[in-house]
Amino acid sequence: MSTQTIGLFEAKTHLSELVARCEAGEEVIITRHNKPVAKLVPISEVSPELVARRREALQGLQAIGREMAARGGPITREEVLEWVSEGRR
Repeated sequence: MSTQTIGLFEAKTHLSELVARCEAGEEVIITRHNKPVAKLVPISEVSPELVARRREALQGLQAIGREMAARGGPITREEVLEWVSEGRR
């Protein structure tokens, strides 16, 4: 698999071409001021496990948001740590 590095301005200008390259199996690293800041990869490289972990994390954050809305205020650090120790996510 080949990897191309491209600056942010050029990436914005050629986004359709870069997406087509990813569809063909290539990776593209986007830089800002010569520092890597993002990576475009073919979607097939995102593992089902990673998708599941991200979904689980999002559901946990949504649950915290619902709890905050129900009580009308923030949740303390101590509460979050207690939930973690209880195995609650």
